[in-house]
Amino acid sequence: MVLDVTAADEDTIREMVDGLQQQWATSGITPVWRTPGEARGTARVYADIRRPRHHGLGSVVKSNLGRV
Repeated sequence: MVLDVTAADEDTIREMVDGLQQQWATSGITPVWRTPGEARGTARVYADIRRPRHHGLGSVVKSNLGRV
């Protein structure tokens, strides 16, 4: 899944992407880009929502799609 995360500031974008990374295997955040004349920024993240993120020694956190 490709997600473009848009927010008023980079801290909010990074916080949102961090939340996504807690749920699923992701590519990590791309550099934030801005459209000229607009205050907000956007970053892209690629997420494999079929595969939960692995933590530590191979344990897997189950994805909870209902929370998103």
